[in-house]
Amino acid sequence: MADEPVRTIGTLLHFIEGTQVHAGPHLHTRFHPLHTHSFFELALVIGGEGVHHSQAGRQRVEVGDVMVLRPGVWHEYVDCRDLEVYNCCFSADLVQRELAWTREDPLLGYLLWTGPFSAQRRGMLMTHLDEDALKQGIGYLDRIRELRNESLSRRRGDIVGWLSLYLSCVARTIERDELGGQTHPAVLDAMRMMEADPARQWTLTELAQALHLAPGYLVRLFKSATGTPPMAYLSRHRVELAAEQLLHTDLPIARIGESVGWPDQNYFARRFKSHFGLSASTYRQRFNQRKHSPSGR
Repeated sequence: MADEPVRTIGTLLHFIEGTQVHAGPHLHTRFHPLHTHSFFELALVIGGEGVHHSQAGRQRVEVGDVMVLRPGVWHEYVDCRDLEVYNCCFSADLVQRELAWTREDPLLGYLLWTGPFSAQRRGMLMTHLDEDALKQGIGYLDRIRELRNESLSRRRGDIVGWLSLYLSCVARTIERDELGGQTHPAVLDAMRMMEADPARQWTLTELAQALHLAPGYLVRLFKSATGTPPMAYLSRHRVELAAEQLLHTDLPIARIGESVGWPDQNYFARRFKSHFGLSASTYRQRFNQRKHSPSGR
């Protein structure tokens, strides 16, 4: 990985400064240890087999399987038999900016925004590419990889374009019965409002009033689009924000909980462990890059 823009400090994988998108193949002969990362990752199996382990459980994977992981999700590969994985990684900033439009697309919105949180998936979604889609997907990843030494400012359109094509290729494989139709504008507005001010003590009534909807109707719209009610979506957004701070700062855990909208430390602890399967202190101890860095005091 010496020529790649991904660095490993302890058990955290992160981009070097300035990197937004990366694609590269990796071979795991026996296992790949437990780790987390500060970016989105789509891991496509292109050879061999093994077992993927995350908070969502253990799943045997084979050629064509794709694991979609949101930032902060921990995972590992075990019992590998020459497991070859083509990783596609991209920053959360890119998703919030250049790829913000994906939230409004039924397929891509489910792939990146709502699917990993529905059905108790804990931030991870799994799908499978058939032979034709696999060939097409690898082609898109190769195009992204060919641009790895190009300046993002010079080739941004090409890089984001190939990434969008790859994401669409993967999203089209999702079972139709998992998807709803076009996401209602009120759901998108509710997401944006809560994400813009997560520390606010939101209530369902207040949110519904801001959108000029009845609370029960907003819940039905939200559950139809995301599989969860609005307050559950807010909780999952908050734990992702908390995980990012646990990974990258030395702020006291109580202050982190307060900053994401949970001033009650005990409640924050319960919500965090419910999502990640680890307490906030254990998560920080295991994955915090500052703890593993020589300069992190």
